[in-house]
Amino acid sequence: MDLITTNVMEIKNIKEEARRLIDNLPEDSTWDDLMYEIYVRQAVESGLSDSEAGRVFSVEEVRAKFGLQK
Repeated sequence: MDLITTNVMEIKNIKEEARRLIDNLPEDSTWDDLMYEIYVRQAVESGLSDSEAGRVFSVEEVRAKFGLQK
């Protein structure tokens, strides 16, 4: 698959997922509710991507970096 085809598929998937998010919101949802759902979805996907790429730190590393006790 070339880059253009991949980007078009990603856009289609994003649009489909956005529609799914909207469809799952209660009827009385606000713009803030929608923005929150999008933010959470993006944060989870970003975290999963970081994890798959090995961009993670152990609890011990974070505690040591910030001088926190065990």
